[in-house]
Amino acid sequence: MLVSRSPRLVRRLLLPGAAAFGLLNAVAFFHARALTRFSAAAGPRTASPEKLTPAAKLWVLLAGVRNPRPVNGPGPAFPYQTVHFEGPNGRLEAWYGRPARAPRGTVALFHGYASDKSRLAAEAAYFRALGYAVLLVDFAGSGGSAGTRTTVGHREAADVAAAVRWVGARPGAPGPLVLYGVSMGAVAVLRAEAELGVRPAANILECPFGSLRQTVRNRFAALHVPAGPLVDILVFWGGVQNGFWGPGLSAERYAAQVATPTLLLWGSADVLVTRAETDAVFANLAGPKVRHDFAGAGHEPYLDRFPAAWQAQVRGFLGGGLKRGGPATFSVVGPL
Repeated sequence: MLVSRSPRLVRRLLLPGAAAFGLLNAVAFFHARALTRFSAAAGPRTASPEKLTPAAKLWVLLAGVRNPRPVNGPGPAFPYQTVHFEGPNGRLEAWYGRPARAPRGTVALFHGYASDKSRLAAEAAYFRALGYAVLLVDFAGSGGSAGTRTTVGHREAADVAAAVRWVGARPGAPGPLVLYGVSMGAVAVLRAEAELGVRPAANILECPFGSLRQTVRNRFAALHVPAGPLVDILVFWGGVQNGFWGPGLSAERYAAQVATPTLLLWGSADVLVTRAETDAVFANLAGPKVRHDFAGAGHEPYLDRFPAAWQAQVRGFLGGGLKRGGPATFSVVGPL
C-alpha cells in the first residue's frame, strides 16, 4: 500500500511546485517583454519606483509597466542639424551642432533607459560652450531612430559604435572624441569599448548600473517587493527575448577592460544605482579615472540640480583634471 501510494504522493508534492514555477516564468516573461519593448500607445510612462504610491506599485506588479516609445521634446537652443546614419539595430537619428569657433573636439552624448536625445540638450549646450562639437544620439527604439525595443545597454553599445564611426567619417572631423553617457547610455559606452573596439579620448559617465541583474534587483527593492528568484528569471527572459545573455550584461566587468580616461559621476541618494555598484565600476576601470559624488542627488540629471558643481567637474576633467588627482597624466585639450 505504501509503495502504491508513493507516486500519488510525489505527484501531489511536485505538481503545485511545477505550477508555481511555470506561473513565475510566465510573469517574468511578460514583465521582461514590457520592459524591453516600447509600445505605440501614447500616454505617460510608468513613474520611477520611488515615486509610486503603494497602490500604484501593486498595479505595476500585476499589469506591468507602461512603456510608450520615447518621443523627442524641443531641440537644442543652439544651431544644429538633424543627421541619420545606419547602425546594426536600424537607422539612427542624431542632432549635430558645432561651436562658433573651430572645435576643440567632439562630444557624443547617449541617453538613458526609456529616454531620448532631447533630454541631453542642456548638457550638450555646455559642452558646445566649452568649444566642442556635439552629437546627441537617439538609441534604436527611441526618438527619431528606428526600432521598438531596448536592451538596457547591450545592443545600444553597437549604436555607440555606429555614432563613433559617423564622427570619424566626417571630412575634417575634429578630434579628440569624448563619449558622454547617462545610466544605460554609460553602460553602453563601457560595453562598446570593452567588446566592440571603440577607442575614444575620454569618457564622462553618469550613474552606470553595475549589472542588469543588480539594476533589476534595485528596482524590486524600490518597490519594496522581495526579489527572490524572480530577478534571475526576469533577467534570463529579457536576454532570451532580445538575443543576448542577460546575466552577462555587466558594467563592472566591462570597466575592467576599459583603459580610457574616465570621469565617473554618481548621486549619493540614488536608489536605482547603489554605492557598492559605483564603487565596483570605479575600482575596475583600468585607466586614469576621477570620481565625484553629488551629495543628496538621486537618479536624476546632475546638471539640473547642481549646475555649478557639474560644470566644474566636467571643465576640470576636460582641461586636465587627472593631472592633479588621477593615477596618470591626461588632458583632452589643455586648460579651458
